[in-house]
Amino acid sequence: MKRIILLLTFFYLLTGCKKEAPPPRTSEDPNPISVTRWTDKTELFMEYPPLVAGERARFAVHFTDLSTFKPVARGHVVIQLVSTGGATEVFATDAPSRPGIFGVDVSPKAGGTYSMAVQLSSPNLQDLHALGSVTVYADAAQAGAAPPEEEGESISFLKEQQWAMEFATETAQERRLRQSFKVPGAIRPRTGGEAEVTASLAGRLSSSHLPAAIGTLVAKGQVVAALIPRTANLADRASLELAVSEATTALGLARKDLDRVERLLAAGAIPAKRVEEAKGRESMEAARLAAAQRRLDQYETTRQAEGEPGKDALFLLRSPLSGVVAEAHATAGASVEEGQSLYKIVAVDTVYAVANVPESQAVRLRQVSGAEVEIPGTDKPVVLGKAISIGRIVDPQSRNLNVIYAANNSKRLLAVGQSVFIRLYTSAAVNATAVPASAVIDDGGRPVVFVQVTGESFERRPVRLGNQDAGYLQVVDGIKPAERVVTQGAYLIRLAALSTQIPAHGHVH
Repeated sequence: MKRIILLLTFFYLLTGCKKEAPPPRTSEDPNPISVTRWTDKTELFMEYPPLVAGERARFAVHFTDLSTFKPVARGHVVIQLVSTGGATEVFATDAPSRPGIFGVDVSPKAGGTYSMAVQLSSPNLQDLHALGSVTVYADAAQAGAAPPEEEGESISFLKEQQWAMEFATETAQERRLRQSFKVPGAIRPRTGGEAEVTASLAGRLSSSHLPAAIGTLVAKGQVVAALIPRTANLADRASLELAVSEATTALGLARKDLDRVERLLAAGAIPAKRVEEAKGRESMEAARLAAAQRRLDQYETTRQAEGEPGKDALFLLRSPLSGVVAEAHATAGASVEEGQSLYKIVAVDTVYAVANVPESQAVRLRQVSGAEVEIPGTDKPVVLGKAISIGRIVDPQSRNLNVIYAANNSKRLLAVGQSVFIRLYTSAAVNATAVPASAVIDDGGRPVVFVQVTGESFERRPVRLGNQDAGYLQVVDGIKPAERVVTQGAYLIRLAALSTQIPAHGHVH
């Protein structure tokens, strides 16, 4: 769905830019000059006609904020021309005609060679681009006779398109990359990270605690079920009723005896000890009656399968650890037997990443110094710490050795049971040209990157890759250090290379 939205956005932008394209240039029009420069803060892309003394030339100055790769929406732009004799001419505009595009009229007074600089002053951004020498021709005939700029085969992708999408670039740089090899792996629960909640006795699950669904997060000690105990003898109701009747009769006799001995004590006929003994018998018979009545009530609750006894009679089942419910076999109101499994709970904050290393790579395990999990759908791997266990026994079926790492999974990027690829790094390292992994895309089964040649021109470069480390890929062949590669939006530039609907050029300035 995300790719479909990107495609629709992309073709919408193509259509919109095509509608804004100016009329085709005639053979009498001079070839425009384009300049692209980068600093740490901004990208300058500027187009203008050859400069002729005494004539007005319209400069289209495009400024991109490299912290966001969005257009500079406000600011003051100054173009400065300094002649070889030191004379300075300044031309400026106080605001962009459109976000990111500043139109500046430049009218040099005399022909010759000048040094050009472009300065941006915006509320949150100050930057200066020194562009070196530029020629101002004495007349239009000289300007028309100037040789055109050489243009190689490139892909046009306008600034308006770049600004309207998730787009970013980065320069290829030489980095120190650890050598590595990739093996299949899996995510497993940590030791002590899974537990079962079982019925501690036979009974019925109370409906006052709804069953926890699979995938529910539970905390250690949280009540996950309540159990109504089953009566010890389901079939003998008469015995329970008899016990209640006997306890009731015994309690009545004990109370009469207590009344009698209290009268005798008041008459001085018996010692006080007899009264204390009578009170004790009364309390004991009252407890017997209460216990017999609770057993009868429990029998009725079990027999009718409805209603619940008091809360003090419920057995509460709690989670032994914090985690996610992986299995659930509990149903409110259902009868369960002692020891029956109700839930399986798995801890997910810390999990084990198990790398399955082929026996042919066993010797390389001596040099392993780190590892990371490559997650499908993301360019940011999960970095693993020190190995908990490095296998020394080859599994007879898979012919693999296991290397186990503990992985911090607080962001829930890893799912228990998930199949992944684990990259194991060795102690050896190389210095090589590297680009972010997001810059490399698959184009017909071959890895390619798109190099930004100018502000709106890109080249497709097939590359040969080497090591991978910390989200960067070694480029053995295809690009050079300091070349700027597309790290976001490369797929849409690939579509631009395939599309025949892209305008050759054109802006409204």
